[in-house]
Amino acid sequence: MTEDLPDQTEQGKKPRVRADAQRNLDALLLAAKAVFASAGVDAPVREIAERAGVGVGTLYRHFPQRADLIKAVFRRELDACADAATQLAHTNTPGDALAAWAQRFVDFISAKRGLADALHSGDPAYEALPAYFDARLRPALTELLSAAVAAGDIRAGTDPDELLRAIARLSAPGPDGDTALGRRMVGLLIDGLRYGANAGADKS
Repeated sequence: MTEDLPDQTEQGKKPRVRADAQRNLDALLLAAKAVFASAGVDAPVREIAERAGVGVGTLYRHFPQRADLIKAVFRRELDACADAATQLAHTNTPGDALAAWAQRFVDFISAKRGLADALHSGDPAYEALPAYFDARLRPALTELLSAAVAAGDIRAGTDPDELLRAIARLSAPGPDGDTALGRRMVGLLIDGLRYGANAGADKS
């Protein structure tokens, strides 16, 4: 099938994924996320392919090993969470952007829950993911936190690494995957950081 062939229109440039192949890839990652969440990372790949509306061969062309698919789902969710920081900063006050991103992080933790068995298995295939997590999420949170402190929306003195760990722990979904409690706890944490902030700091 031709839908999975790269399109390289100029010599020497990186192959560009065809639009139909990108749609298949996106559908596979969304399907895998849902199937892993409901049935675990050992779910049959045929179930993922059927949910995505593609053949098993298409799945294996994109992801020859199950670990390749699991890593891709993790990176996709993590990238979306990190990228949301910039989007939220453009549409909210600094304090509200931080609060909204913390809630977005709850969604990431919920998605990660379906991958936990693989990510914590000790398989060397996943050993680079913690560094990727740090490289993408730590700068995103640090920038949001710094802006909120500079605006006087959040009190100074909060360590970004400690805040990231605190949000991660509070975000843990319940046994049934419910995120309501995590959202409330994260909301309380951010509200606590607002207490004592100087609303007039760095404002003209």
